[in-house]
Amino acid sequence: SPPGLLLLTSFLLHIKEGRASPTRLVCDNRLIQKYIGEAKDMEKRASQCQALPTLSCPVVLPLVDFSLRQWKTKSNETKRREIVCDLALLVAAVTGAQSQVSQECGAGQLSQLYRHANSFLLLLQTFGWEEGPWEPGCSPRSIERIRVAGIFLTYRQLVQGKLRFFFHDLAKDSCD
Repeated sequence: SPPGLLLLTSFLLHIKEGRASPTRLVCDNRLIQKYIGEAKDMEKRASQCQALPTLSCPVVLPLVDFSLRQWKTKSNETKRREIVCDLALLVAAVTGAQSQVSQECGAGQLSQLYRHANSFLLLLQTFGWEEGPWEPGCSPRSIERIRVAGIFLTYRQLVQGKLRFFFHDLAKDSCD
């Protein structure tokens, strides 16, 4: 199935007139578990690619670790913006790596990762709970990496961590 299609379809089926709301998407915990599983599978398949090159030009990846205690004190809008910033940096890193990886297996896995991460990015950019100006610039904590495996690891950690807890928080506030 095309990456992001389930997420996009669910989103389109639950749009209400006016502002888009992601809350219906998060009420079924199986959806985020599906994306965690896909992130693990992509990471595993990438690790099985023969002779993935070391990147000659490092990519900048977001540091996606977080303190659960601090996370719980943030508003959903702040969490969403933080994840959008992380995803934007991750998508840029994947794009940078794609230009350096010509090996078929690695290139294919990077393309799939790009589609998944970009789908989440586009979806989360659509949402907004708090009125106010959107600040397009953000500067998440980051690190340079030269190994392709680090890109897949970062994506899996982002989906398993911030994104999963974000969906959980939305579900707690919005689901019956």
